[in-house]
Formats: sequence, C-alpha cells, structure tokens
Amino acid sequence: MRDFQIAPSILSADFARLGEEVTNVLASGTDIVHFDVMDNHYVPNLTIGPLVCEALRKHGVKATIDVHLMVKPVDRIIPDFAKAGATYITFHPEASDHIDRSLALVRDSGCKAGLVFNPATPLDYLKYVMDKVDMILLMSVNPGFGGQSFIRSSLDKLREARKLIDASGRPIRLEIDGGVKVDNIREIAEAGADTFVAGSAIFSAAKASDANRYNSVVAAMRAELAKAKI
Repeated sequence: MRDFQIAPSILSADFARLGEEVTNVLASGTDIVHFDVMDNHYVPNLTIGPLVCEALRKHGVKATIDVHLMVKPVDRIIPDFAKAGATYITFHPEASDHIDRSLALVRDSGCKAGLVFNPATPLDYLKYVMDKVDMILLMSVNPGFGGQSFIRSSLDKLREARKLIDASGRPIRLEIDGGVKVDNIREIAEAGADTFVAGSAIFSAAKASDANRYNSVVAAMRAELAKAKI
C-alpha cells in the first residue's frame, strides 16, 4: 500500500490568518504544507517568498513544507527557501539552465529535490537525473493560477512516471497538482500518484470560523484513497 499524503496549497488559504489556517488544516489530517511560489515572470502571477516560509516555522509549523518554485531563474532563490525551513524544493526544468546543477544545489542546501512537469512537458529529463530527485511533481493544470479544472491527459502521464519510479527502485514521491478534488482523487491515485496537492478543494470547502471546518473534506478524500485499487 502506498503512503498517500495530502498537501493543502496555502495559495487558497486566508492570508490574513495564515498561521491559524495552516495549523487548522494540518489538524484536519493533512500531511504537507504546499507552497506555490510565483514570480510574475515564469508564470503570470506573483505570490509568496521565503519570509512566509520562515514565518510559518516560527509560528510552530513542524510539518513537511513542499516549496514549488514557479520562478526563473531558480538558483538564486533556492538557498533562501532552504534557510527559511523548506523540506522539499521542486522546480521546472525549463526554468534552469543547468538542471543537474540546480538539483545538486537543492540537496547541498539541505533539502530534498524535485522536478515539476507542466501538462505539455515530456518526462524525458528524468532519464538523466533519476538518482538526484526525491519528488516528481506533475502539473494537471497550467501553472500560474488556482481553481483550474483537472487535465485528464495527466492520468496517462502519471502512469508513465509511476513506471519510471518503480523501475528505478528509488523512494521517489509522485505528486500531482491541479484540480484535485474528492470526486477524482481515487482515480488519480490509481494512475500512480501518492501525494496530492489540493488548494481550493480544501480551503474553499467552508468559510465558517470553526477550526474543524476542513475535517469533512479531508476525511472524504481519505475515504476515496482507501478505496483505490493499486
């Protein structure tokens, strides 16, 4: 049985109460804090930087922090996020002039490294760096905005990535990001994913002030994952 992990994307959280939001969503049974870092250059949006990561660590967040860099170039910002408390740092191969060097920089900075593949980006890069990645993240929407619909061709890509991981024999996590919801998470798991980024599906589930408001949607996701045939 795969170790399924749910990674709420804080891009969809209430930033006026971010520390509280992250504390509550982790208490609901999620596993990983997912950071969507956008630079208004590689993608047409501007979001958060390492100071927010550092602030969450100071707030007392102990969970894995998964930093997805949608920035170009990436090397300048990698050490900053490592120092701020990131656990994983993933980036897009198109955003690095020297992919092998950038992956080495992540690991040399004390973090786990990963590559991110847009919907139309082939997995070919992995042939040369499988020994240097701890995570493969597949985008099931085009990067840059939350709340988009799941691109179904990502299921075939998940199957391809799962075969590569299994053939490598390495403990590489396979993450999916974009349009993940209660009604499709099981199918996504059956295609090969073990880590599920969900933003609006979790944070928009309820707007009440109840600290336990995320419990029902996370429990529903867990129930669907328990049914997955893998």
